[in-house]
Formats: sequence, structure tokens, C-alpha cells
Amino acid sequence: MSTYSDFQKYLQTELADIQSAGLYKKERIIVSPQNASIHVSTGQEVLNFCANNYLGLSDNKELIDAAKQAMDSHGFGMSSVRFICGTQDLHKQLEAAIAKFFGTEDSILYAACFDANGGVFEPLLNEQDAIISDSLNHASIIDGVRLCKAVRYRYANADMDDLEKQLKLAQSQRFRLIVTDGVFSMDGNVAPIDRIYELAKKYNAMIMVDESHSAGVVGKTGRGTTELFDLKGKVEIITGTLGKAFGGAIGGFTTGKKEIIDMLRQRSRPYLFSNSIPPAIAAAGIKMFEMMDRTNELQDRLHDNTAYFVEKMKTAGFDIKPTQSSICAVMLYDAKLSQDMASRLLEEGIYVTGFYYPVVPKGQARIRVQISAGHKKEHLDKCVTAFTKIGQELGVIK
Repeated sequence: MSTYSDFQKYLQTELADIQSAGLYKKERIIVSPQNASIHVSTGQEVLNFCANNYLGLSDNKELIDAAKQAMDSHGFGMSSVRFICGTQDLHKQLEAAIAKFFGTEDSILYAACFDANGGVFEPLLNEQDAIISDSLNHASIIDGVRLCKAVRYRYANADMDDLEKQLKLAQSQRFRLIVTDGVFSMDGNVAPIDRIYELAKKYNAMIMVDESHSAGVVGKTGRGTTELFDLKGKVEIITGTLGKAFGGAIGGFTTGKKEIIDMLRQRSRPYLFSNSIPPAIAAAGIKMFEMMDRTNELQDRLHDNTAYFVEKMKTAGFDIKPTQSSICAVMLYDAKLSQDMASRLLEEGIYVTGFYYPVVPKGQARIRVQISAGHKKEHLDKCVTAFTKIGQELGVIK
């Protein structure tokens, strides 16, 4: 019997256990552009309430045209990493646009924010230093921290008393870096960056914020948590993505202090050993930041839509975690119930996904509804009506 035969049996057993526990993830197939209304492979047209398409830009004509033009003028791909022959004027222009948007000194591009977070800690910190990380930080931050030899501390989600306790314990280390998501993707709450900033000053620490779910969403003009708390330019490191509010394609970035960005260009492994993002993505990103500077219409619409939806769902009786973003966690607590409800909602024309362990802690299953500027009021009303109908049928609400 081959080694794989034994391993195959092990995997089959593990997969069967995942299925029997109601934790098996199935992919639905979309056959149209990403939008508020989409077509799936079954032929059904549904309203999408689970995309990170916060500003409704995933099929924006201006971005598509910019990408097409860049393919004509700059080609399809770079076939290289940045420091060999993978840097075009478009990459530098996009990095400058990101820095201007966040009020920082410089920026560096990555293939994804997972790479940005995976490549930020190890080049900057070592065993003499400390990383103090929020307990609900994204998996990419957790993996990035694991690659670094710095001493690790963890504080309870957005708990400033616990953060202060960990900062006191970390005073024996050389440099201290507090790391947090700007918006926590499963709950929708915003990190209290103002209070984190005060503690950082008190205990001589730096701050890193992952703005992936907050950039384009939080703050009056969508500049993220540093805008919300009037701290633009005062946080040392910001990471983020072009793959959510900013057009929904791919590409990540780190932006912040000039010397930090310079060091990442020299030593960050995902940057040094991964292809440059395609010219079309860079050009669309540049156009997107131009649009953001031109008007605040999309952010205003997003904020209005979110407030409207949350009020309607609470009135219907649903248990929704407090949110300061466009993420509305409809709490169901049971993994199988979250899948059953998502399936029933799809029959009603509402595309949502149930989240359960290991994506969220055991016993914390939910449906995460994500609101977009692309949603119209009639979309929101249809979603609330469907949730109410299925929620009553499944005994979630009365």
C-alpha cells in the first residue's frame, strides 16, 4: 500500500467529519459581473449581500476602461518581481496615490493584503522586540506574526485594560508594535484607535492597523480609522487591500513611515519574491483614488444604506452585533442553522453565506450581511423581508 493510500483514507475521514458536523464549505458559482444583483450558475438572479464590494465599484465602468487602456499601453503582465524588471510608472503612481489618500509618507504594493501582513513583521522586528496583537486579528496578521521572532503578546478584542496590561509586560523589550484590524471582519466593530494611540504614547509603542475592511468605509470620506479618530499620518504602519472597497480585484499594500517602507522594499519576502501586480490592476487603482478625491457620493450612500438596513433588521427582532462599519453580523450561534438559513435565503433570491468554526469561534455562527453603496433601497427591503420570513419559519425570530 502506498503512502498516499493511507493519507487518502485519513483525508476522507477528516472530510466526512467536517461534513457531518455541518462545517463543509461549498462554493456557489457566479456567472455575471460582481454587482448588487448577480446571476449564479443555476440560472437564478439573486441580490448579493455577502461581497466586500462596499462602494459598488467591482464592475465600475471607469475602472474597467482604465484597466483596458492600461493593457493596451502597458501590456498584460510583468513576468517579474519589482526589483528586477517589474516596476512600471503605473506602480509608482499607485503607491503615491495610496500614500496621499491615507496621509502617509510612502507605500509599497503586494499581490494581496495577506502578503502585506505576511511580509511586514519579520523584516522590521526580531527577538529583542514585542508584538502586541488583538485576539480577533485577521488570519494573515496571525500568520505574519508567526514568521517573526519577536516576543508575542495578545490582548482581548478591543479591550484597552488588557492592552495596557500587555504593554506593561512588554516594557522589557526594545521596540513594541501594537497590531489591530481597523474593522474586525466577522463582527463589524471598529478598533478604538484613539485609545490605542494614547496607550502607545504612554508606553512608547508603535501602531499598525489593517484597514482592509475599513478603508473606503469608515470615516467621513472613507480614509479609514485614522480619519475617523482624527489621527491621519500619526500611525506608523497601515496595511490594506485593493480587493474590497477599492474595486474588488486584487492587490495589497503597506503604507506609513518612509523608513519602514524602505526597509520592506529591501527585506520583505512576499514583495521580493512575488510578481508585480498587473498593469491593468495598477491603472484601475489609480483611477479609483482619483474618483475618491472627486466625490464622496459613494461613501455617503453606503453609510445611509447601512443605517437603514440595521434599523430594519433590529426592528424585525434579529440579534445583530453592534457595528460601526458596513458589516452586519446576524447572530444564529448554530453552524448548521447558519447554513440552512443561508440556503433558504438563496431560494428567496438573497445571496448570503453562513459563517461558522473555524472562521468564527465555536458557538458563534452567524450570517454576515455586507452592505454596499451599490444596493438600492428596494434591495435592502427585499433582503429584510426575506430574512424575516425565513427567520420566523426557522424559529430565529417570533
